[in-house]
Amino acid sequence: MLYSEKEERGRRFSLALRAGIPVLILIFLVFYTTIYHEETITITLRDGVLLAAITFIAIYFIYFLMNLSVQETLLDETTHGFNKKTFIKMLQHSHPKSLVCINIENLSSLSENYSSDQIDNLLYTITRRINLIFKQNGLDKVLIGRHRGSEFLIALNENHDNIQAILEKMIEENSRINNMEVDYKFAIITNTDDDFEKAIVQLKDIITSQSVGNSKQKNMHTIKDAKELSSIEKDVIAIIQKKKLLLTFRPLLNISSDTIDTYEIAVKLKSESHQDILPRVYLPIINRLGLGREYDLTLIKHVIDLLPLVDKTISFTFNLSPFSLRDSSFQEKLFDYLKEKKVDPSRLIIQLYERKTHHDLSGYLKTLKNFRSHGIRICIDNFGSSNASMEYMKHFKFDMVQFDRDYVTQLEDKTTHAMLHSLINMAKDLQVQTVAKWVDNENQKKKLKTLGINYIQGFGVSKPIDEETLINRYN
Repeated sequence: MLYSEKEERGRRFSLALRAGIPVLILIFLVFYTTIYHEETITITLRDGVLLAAITFIAIYFIYFLMNLSVQETLLDETTHGFNKKTFIKMLQHSHPKSLVCINIENLSSLSENYSSDQIDNLLYTITRRINLIFKQNGLDKVLIGRHRGSEFLIALNENHDNIQAILEKMIEENSRINNMEVDYKFAIITNTDDDFEKAIVQLKDIITSQSVGNSKQKNMHTIKDAKELSSIEKDVIAIIQKKKLLLTFRPLLNISSDTIDTYEIAVKLKSESHQDILPRVYLPIINRLGLGREYDLTLIKHVIDLLPLVDKTISFTFNLSPFSLRDSSFQEKLFDYLKEKKVDPSRLIIQLYERKTHHDLSGYLKTLKNFRSHGIRICIDNFGSSNASMEYMKHFKFDMVQFDRDYVTQLEDKTTHAMLHSLINMAKDLQVQTVAKWVDNENQKKKLKTLGINYIQGFGVSKPIDEETLINRYN
């Protein structure tokens, strides 16, 4: 039995006692004062009606309280773990040393292909198995709750050194449940103090950062200190306000001219109290805090300011959030800044990377056409890694595509080679320039050149350079 179920059973029993005992005492007192006057008991019609009324009220009162107890249950209806509200309350009492969040990454996909009963049974089974594996490792009073759809929360009072190993074992043993393949991600934080709601948000940021980073790295950077995370969050806010972006530039080699005429920009945040903060760490934070538009505007203004400092043949390609691109206020500020600085907008190449096609595709494509009408070029990043990129190609004339890294790192594979060849030919027919990244050796360069790629980027071309080096190179 889950710890949450034990707590719920105890709560209901306590409620029944609290409701029943006073009612029984009331019945006894009424019976004693109204009926028991002599040794011989005589029940008149009036006394019978009174007793029947009291009995009805007592039964109704107990039923009402029991029904209320069900409505205000401690349990999540589906998983039988603690619901979100109760879980937070339990944290205030237990003061756990560690908090864990397990996310079912593919729950939405599973929900589209299985019935609601099967999905409910899956979530119930996962809760049971999480509870079981912690019990097997000597941890009985583990709080397990459900935060929302795909997220399970776990609180442990013990500062257990093997939490990550336990979770990895649980994921390995339960990757397939009821013939459904389940994809998990998890994160752990320690030193949570008493601000548990903030700690839960931090957990979600860590899990999001795993998706932003390299998804092929299994559960990297999953254990974090809550105090350190709070400090990083303060740093991120201060850096965005002060516009302290740290840019590095990855050269793209133009195969036809054998020159570097484009640089891909990677961004970090320059922190005074921590190491440089990577995108997979700060992007979930700025998005949650609503700073995404401010960050993107700071970045593109920085890039526009760089254009006069390098040769006129040089272009920059960089990533902007689709949410910023769709924002009319962001567009207005960007286009006004372009007019003010009087630079050639075609030297700006905005990268798009979306896993899913936007629900309002026609509206989004109008937005992209607006950017192109101002001379800015549009590129699809990680092309070939999702259905969204192919769907966009059907309806929009892009200027450039950057292939997913697997096409280069697995170039020796015949299937991968054939797929890349096909995609490059398609891009040629559509008059779209092509970019292959993560090119590290001469063999890759030769094969890509034979395939007809337009640009290559990676250590096989040049290491990234900082902003000062870039400016000095062209001055």
